[in-house]
Amino acid sequence: MKALVLVTALLAHAPATATPQATATPAVATRKTAAPVVWASLSAQERAAFISGEAALPLRDRLLRVSERFLGTPYIHSPLGEGSGVDPDPTFRLDAVDCLTVVEQALAMSMATSDAEVPGLLNRLRYASTPTYEDRNHLMEAQWLPNNQRKGFLVDVTRHYGGEDTVRVQKTLTPVTWTSRSSLALGLPKARQPRGTYGLNMIPLDRVLTHARKVPSGTILVVLRDDLPLKATRVTHLGFVVQKGRRTWLRHARRGADNNGRVVDEDLETFLARNAKYDKWKVSGVSLYEPRHPDAGGGELVRSP
Repeated sequence: MKALVLVTALLAHAPATATPQATATPAVATRKTAAPVVWASLSAQERAAFISGEAALPLRDRLLRVSERFLGTPYIHSPLGEGSGVDPDPTFRLDAVDCLTVVEQALAMSMATSDAEVPGLLNRLRYASTPTYEDRNHLMEAQWLPNNQRKGFLVDVTRHYGGEDTVRVQKTLTPVTWTSRSSLALGLPKARQPRGTYGLNMIPLDRVLTHARKVPSGTILVVLRDDLPLKATRVTHLGFVVQKGRRTWLRHARRGADNNGRVVDEDLETFLARNAKYDKWKVSGVSLYEPRHPDAGGGELVRSP
């Protein structure tokens, strides 16, 4: 299996220089109710009943309930593919995820009114138009984010919550970018290698906590690194914001040492402090995106500060 989704496969969010994970246990310990049954332990019939039974709830509530059932799910890098061809990994699986696929699958399952709708929604999220390897949204700045904003799945709310602290940054892809080992690892034909400059709104890392409590649960938080010319992306991680108790948490698939990574609720302050220590490829800040159902005709997460 090739390393496929996002160049460097969002690999840098848990480098060897990172401090040991120390937040998954506190996240679980603060829960006052028993953890929900994870998706992988449910039958197809039970999953279908859950999805149809939750269909009337607001999207934010569905996102929280669906993503919560991924807690504890093991982390495996790039677990999804097209079922054949360049990446024969399955098109859908609930027994293992990475930071991107848990977000994609949670979004598809939350927006579906029945289990039968999930594959189509997932394809719309993962691909520009057709479900082929070459047409997959491999790069966040150039493909995944702009394509899903164009389709109505996402709205950039970074400036809405970051206010005057928000800055405009960009990622430029040139022919030189596609000469690096990490870029070539995608195996994209030259005609399908994105080129150009792609802009993003960003809240600098040291200002994120100032605004964190205003961000509604269910908002997607995207981590940006410094722009390196030979890297085809500066996005290395993403997850869902969860407001719980008096603190803000990040629900995300965290890779761990010795293949013990899994989906956790991690205190956002701890997460940001760890990211601030990365020196080989520094973390610059975060962007925020509100999920929307493209057929619903409006947002459900944005609230005035």
